[in-house]
Amino acid sequence: MSRPELVAPPEIYYGDSEAKKYTQNTRNQQIQADMTYRALELLNLPPEKPAFLLDIGCGSGLSGEILDEEGYNWVGVDIAPSMLEVALEREVEGDLFLQDIGQGLGFRPGSFDGAISISVLQWLLNAETSHPTSSPPHRLQLFFTTLHSALRNPSRAVFQFYPSSDDQIQLITSIAQKAGFGGGIVVDFPNSKKAKKVFLCLFVGGGGGQQEIPKGLEGEEEDGKARFERRRERERSRAKNGRRRTIKDRDWILKKKELYRKRGKEEVPRDSRYTGRKRKPVF
Repeated sequence: MSRPELVAPPEIYYGDSEAKKYTQNTRNQQIQADMTYRALELLNLPPEKPAFLLDIGCGSGLSGEILDEEGYNWVGVDIAPSMLEVALEREVEGDLFLQDIGQGLGFRPGSFDGAISISVLQWLLNAETSHPTSSPPHRLQLFFTTLHSALRNPSRAVFQFYPSSDDQIQLITSIAQKAGFGGGIVVDFPNSKKAKKVFLCLFVGGGGGQQEIPKGLEGEEEDGKARFERRRERERSRAKNGRRRTIKDRDWILKKKELYRKRGKEEVPRDSRYTGRKRKPVF
């Protein structure tokens, strides 16, 4: 299997400056956005219905920004404090948790309507020590078992990742199935060395393995990009009809201020009867 054009280094090794540099890179932003849109497409959520999503390996919130634009509420987990710090500085909408997913997720059963993950899953295949609890199978088992519990029935989880061999794909899919998931691998542009992308599309409930695995994109990469652009135009059109939260009313402002206070942000304005009040036009 050919190596993809972009492989982000393990996030655990990011320092503050590297995290900011990675986030500010426009090429990284574009690649992250394209893969997030594709993951949401594979997630196949009901249109016009609110959803609460888990962003696994959220990093500095690049994928979370897409979730915001699409009108979803979300929670992000990541192993790198420096990346989460950048996400806080950028004031992303989602709640953020420092978490090594290889030690399992600590969310209540049935918390999420779906989950996405961009360029993260392959790092669970790295054994940090020789201890059995650090082995890839053990970490994968903990992760998939707790993820299955955290997802509602029915729902999906979609992972874009970079496997280095077919054996890695087999290991990941077999452990996910043992944890109770249905689904399988979706490959976009399988005949392209640069554009090829691998997704693991997992199902919870709703027939489990009887659900139909989505088909991968074919043809040239430009065709896929054009498809993404058409989808974005449809979403913008739908947002005008009220799906996306574009009006920042009093409730939105109060929720945002409370979130800032919980995160320890200084100089948050006090609530008053004037909070969120529309100003009269000045003539």
